[in-house]
Amino acid sequence: MKLIFQYLVPCLLFFITSCNGQETSGSKKESSPATTNKVDALGGQNEATDKLFEGVFSQHASPDPATQVGEYLREVFEDKDGNLWFGTLAYGVARYDGTSLTYFTTEDGLAGNQINDITEDKEGNLWFSTTSGVSKYDGESFTSFTVEQGLSHNSTWSIMADSQGAVWVGTMGGVSRYDGTVFYDFLLPEPEIDNVSYVFSTELVWCMIEDRNGNVWFGRDGLGVTKYDGKTFTHYTRKDGLSNNNILSILEDSQGHFWFGSRHTRIPEEGNPNSFVDSTDAGLTHYDGKTFTTFMNTDGLHGKIIGPIYEDRSGNIWIASMHYGAFRYDGKTFTNFKERYGAVGFTNNCIQSILEDKAGQLWFGFSGGLFRLEGSYFVNVTKEGPWQ
Repeated sequence: MKLIFQYLVPCLLFFITSCNGQETSGSKKESSPATTNKVDALGGQNEATDKLFEGVFSQHASPDPATQVGEYLREVFEDKDGNLWFGTLAYGVARYDGTSLTYFTTEDGLAGNQINDITEDKEGNLWFSTTSGVSKYDGESFTSFTVEQGLSHNSTWSIMADSQGAVWVGTMGGVSRYDGTVFYDFLLPEPEIDNVSYVFSTELVWCMIEDRNGNVWFGRDGLGVTKYDGKTFTHYTRKDGLSNNNILSILEDSQGHFWFGSRHTRIPEEGNPNSFVDSTDAGLTHYDGKTFTTFMNTDGLHGKIIGPIYEDRSGNIWIASMHYGAFRYDGKTFTNFKERYGAVGFTNNCIQSILEDKAGQLWFGFSGGLFRLEGSYFVNVTKEGPWQ
């Protein structure tokens, strides 16, 4: 475990490791002048558009990081009242209420300033997972929970409130469940896997969802997917059709089908067990309840690390692929949306969160700042906007 954390501190997480470094320091209450940078989101596929925007947003024109809502937007979330919440890597969480942007940090009661996930429970409380515990916000104050209050581990990476009122937390030390009074360990059995390969720990749960039937699904580090129906556990691994056993994201779409995003791992090089290389088996997997179908560097989708997966109200599936931006899947084809100068631009085309708000606006949290999609363009939204 000590070795795991030696790598965890500098790496931080799957997208942060390869998408720049750490956020620069700055006052959490100050606002900076707005920027109106508009980025061609179609990845330079349109020559006329490229020429039109040449010089407007070039690899030499990165905006001042101090103007950004957060350089690394780990999570974008909308609460039941329509407020937008932005989880940052180092500045806590920012709330936009339609008029102003307000930051909350450890000075206000948050357990930690690196926000990894956000959820809202049945009572309207907001919950934040951080690397220093979890916090509940009732609209007025924060209540924080750590191992002293029953968490399996203070380093928490996913959080979900289910339809029955329970709150589930995926930690570096396993899953914890909150029954309204206390947290307790919720032990997940391990499936039988040959040559387990993981990133940080097999106890880590990267993501969780509750499906329409009340089943809870867990995306695990090196152990595939586990489904819990309230009584029994069902495991899905590469042997069943997953692209990889390191699952970063899970989506149930409007048809009741499931999508799984995975990442490659380090494996021994063939013929040289002392040398390690990246595996080639990661990608996007679709499961219709009977058959697994993997999309991996084929059919217009590219990338070895598939992060957030999101369905918009039109039924399009949005897939974040590290260094490749986002892919929109309409059921037949994939269309790529990314910063045109992605290889040298200030986002590196790393998307960490996706949300469509109640008004139908699509938001993207990049490793570089907050963006909203306008047609075929990403518009950078700073502390001062433009918000609409």
